[in-house]
Amino acid sequence: MKEHALKVFRKDPERLNCAQSVLHAWREVSGDTSILLADLKSFGGGRAPGGLCGALHTACMVAPDRAEALKQNFAARLGSINCKELRAAKVHPCESCVTQATELLDLHFGQIRAKP
Repeated sequence: MKEHALKVFRKDPERLNCAQSVLHAWREVSGDTSILLADLKSFGGGRAPGGLCGALHTACMVAPDRAEALKQNFAARLGSINCKELRAAKVHPCESCVTQATELLDLHFGQIRAKP
């Protein structure tokens, strides 16, 4: 899933933001098109609800039953779930957030696929 997201994150012609890139990857892997990419256009750059990282926000949207676990694991990996804090640290550029969100979602998605 990570490859699908990084292929379009801030790259022409799509130039998707972090939230949209994670959704693009989810759509590619799952086939779920219930959320439109345009719906997440305003969630990049620290504008996701509550200041949440946009990439993480999207992961929580597509896997709401695992949102708290996704947030805990994301924070454990990157030190925060808040975009402003992540960007201020300059240790974790947005690409790292997209990578972590898709990797965590991949773990969840694998669990879903493994269910009978």
